[in-house]
Amino acid sequence: MSERPPVDVVVPFAGTADELRALIGRLGAVATRPGDTVVVADNRGVGVVGSDRVRVVDAHGRRGSYHARNVGARTGAAPWLLFVDADVEPARDLLDRLFEPSPGERTAVLAGAVVDEPPPAGGNAPAALRYAWLKSSMSQENTLGRDSWAFAQTANCAVRRGAFAEVGGFCDEAVSGGDADLCFRLEAAGWRLESRPGATVLHRNRTTISRMLAQRARHGAGAAWLARRHPGALPPRRPAGLAWWSMRRAAGGLGALLHGDRDAALVGLLDGPAVWAFELGRRLPARLLGQPRR
Repeated sequence: MSERPPVDVVVPFAGTADELRALIGRLGAVATRPGDTVVVADNRGVGVVGSDRVRVVDAHGRRGSYHARNVGARTGAAPWLLFVDADVEPARDLLDRLFEPSPGERTAVLAGAVVDEPPPAGGNAPAALRYAWLKSSMSQENTLGRDSWAFAQTANCAVRRGAFAEVGGFCDEAVSGGDADLCFRLEAAGWRLESRPGATVLHRNRTTISRMLAQRARHGAGAAWLARRHPGALPPRRPAGLAWWSMRRAAGGLGALLHGDRDAALVGLLDGPAVWAFELGRRLPARLLGQPRR
């Protein structure tokens, strides 16, 4: 068994008590070593007690997943932090895989793989779930593969604690895009990012089109916020070009449907609404008000 540094696993949470209990069970299956900790930062304050392997801390004084991540990060002292989302199922060997090979001295971020949940067999999967799987919508390659402004998503992202503290952690007022903002600030400070495709989590996607589009709109709000903080990052698409592209995608989807290719039809027909939701989301408020929950 190869050596690796201790890791504090931090998961923000904003669901129900039953969902938190299920999350504690999933996290408890992750293989840990002496010095590792696992903490859920409960942003709702649902009052569920953790287990012998998973600690639950109260983070509901201020809304937002990035606030919860900062709260969770402060509970430990390990040299590395691993941020994963509450809607993922981590592989049992996730922590060990993240450090194969050992990161470089100036590496601050290790981007693990995010695999979209496959639809159930039988062809009756919800359209939104199948679309996300066909598009690999949560894949880290979507954000790591950029020519510039590459970043790792906090669905599965390890961060060196010293670098995290150096740049001040997450901006906890962000609605979305706080992971990109952190990576951009770390890069500006001279830190690097490495990919770890063998360290995987399974992401559970939205099952309705309305929830999927709401998520895309929230991501769009995050993109607008990022563009203000980091000029040149994630520029918007021009409406005229987007409209023409959307019509072509829809026409292609209808053609695929006529030819019996249901998957190509689904992608063609939903690509336009997904991108429009993202672009329209740029007009939404992208910072939290910061008042405590009542």
